[in-house]
Formats: sequence, structure tokens, C-alpha cells
Amino acid sequence: MFIKTRLGREADVREDYTIDQNWEAFTDEEHDRWDRLYARQNRLLEGRACDEFLEGIHKLELSKSGIPNFTDLSDRLEKLTGWRVVAVPDLVPDDVFFDHLANRRFPAGNFIRSEKNLDYLQEPDVFHDVYGHVPLLTDPVFADYMEAYGKGGQRAKGRGVLKNLARLYWYTVEFGLMKTDKGMRIYGAGILSSKSESVFCLEDDSPHRIHFDLERLMKTDYRIDDFQQTYWVIDDFDELLRATYQDFGPLYDALEADNTVYAPDTILTEDSLQNEGTQAYALAGGRLAQQAS
Repeated sequence: MFIKTRLGREADVREDYTIDQNWEAFTDEEHDRWDRLYARQNRLLEGRACDEFLEGIHKLELSKSGIPNFTDLSDRLEKLTGWRVVAVPDLVPDDVFFDHLANRRFPAGNFIRSEKNLDYLQEPDVFHDVYGHVPLLTDPVFADYMEAYGKGGQRAKGRGVLKNLARLYWYTVEFGLMKTDKGMRIYGAGILSSKSESVFCLEDDSPHRIHFDLERLMKTDYRIDDFQQTYWVIDDFDELLRATYQDFGPLYDALEADNTVYAPDTILTEDSLQNEGTQAYALAGGRLAQQAS
């Protein structure tokens, strides 16, 4: 099936929703946009990103040299953890996404944000997907977690608890923080690829920071249009993997029996707080209100 991609080019979409990257079709302007985003985030993330992410950039030889060629990138990544990067035109259906992860394939959007959306884009583009996500796939423990998440998604789809599992992905893979000996560090790709949230999540007094609790997290809503009101903090990737490797059957039973959904700013007495935020940013209207004023 041929479709028009986000770049306005025709692409042949396969049954697994992948397309050829067609790297040669990217323009000089698009490569330059990647270079500027790459350089800016590298400066911002020194002392903010977790060591595993920074080491992953080095291992994959990501550099300020334009949008990566997925074939070359995948060859380097596969030698480390068995993962490959596949090009997709946009967001993929849940079952397709889970199948890719379960088979160690990471789907990456084959377009880059426009100049006017340089600082913020709600949809995942090639910079978010490759710069934000792929370096951590060089870490063996995180790579196993992502595969386990894909396999868990295949099971969750049949249990009607996809919303709960989506919250796990959101609050870990996209917006997770890690407590290290050097201080709080970022590992979530949604933060790592964001100029403003990479500062906000660590240095602003507004958001709550709560230690990771699997069931509690899976009952908590999140923001898709602005900074998070709560960030969940892990000690290390081993903690995350252990939580994912357990039998989710009893957990899904509990979630199906209890329809409780917590607002993103909720604090419970049993929460293990890293710090209680003021919620000042959200109460003031956040990004959207500021843009409208």
C-alpha cells in the first residue's frame, strides 16, 4: 500500500507498518535540523542524563552528522543487544508496536519536525525516536525490559488493560527518572529529546517525584500535551526489569477489579516521595495557557 508520508513523499507500507527509510531523500535542511537539535540536547544533558544514555550515544557513534542511516545504525546496535531500528511513517497500531518490541525491533518515525516546531512536537519524529530512545537500547538490562514490555503488551491486549500498560510505558520509557549516586538523572526519551523538559523535570519545584511503584503507577493518568505533573523514579534498570518479569496475571486481575484512576498530581499516604512538588506550573495553566496569553 502506497501512502503519503509526513515528508510528503510516497512510501510503500508493509503489513508490519514498516517502510524503507529512503535516507537519500532527506534534504540538507532536514539533516541540518537534526544537527542543531543534536548539539543542543548534548549540551543540555551533560549532568542531567543517566550514564547509560550518554554511553549509548558513544557506542552507536551518533554524532552531529545528519539524520542517521537506519541500516548502519541497526548494524551497530544489533552487535550490542540484538535490536534493530525500523522506519515507520507515523504512529503504529498497538498490536504492531508490541510485536516489533517483542522481536527487538524499534519503530522510528521517518520524518523530522519542522523548523517552527523545533522546540516542541507532540508526535514522535526521528529525533525523538532515534536520539531519545535508541541509545538506551545499547544497555543490556534496558534492552531486555523493552522486549519484555512488548511481550507484556501482547498479553495485555487480550485482557483489556492496555490503558494501564500504556501508563507504564509513559512514566518509564518516555518520562522516567533515575536516582543515582551523582543525583537525579533522566532516562525517559520524552524528556531526553526535549529542550525545556530536560531542565524542568530536575530543577523545577512544581512536579512531584515519587519512587516507582508498578500498580500505583499503572492507575495514574498522565499529560500528553504538557510537562508531567509527576515523575516516577527508579533506582536502576534492574528494578524496572524485575517488576516487568513478574507474572502480570494477578496484577491484571487486580486492575480489572479496581477501576480507580488517579489524577496526575495525586499523592497518596503510602507513596514513597522523593519530593512533593508545588504544582505551580500546572496551576498557572502550563505551556498551552502561556502560548495563548
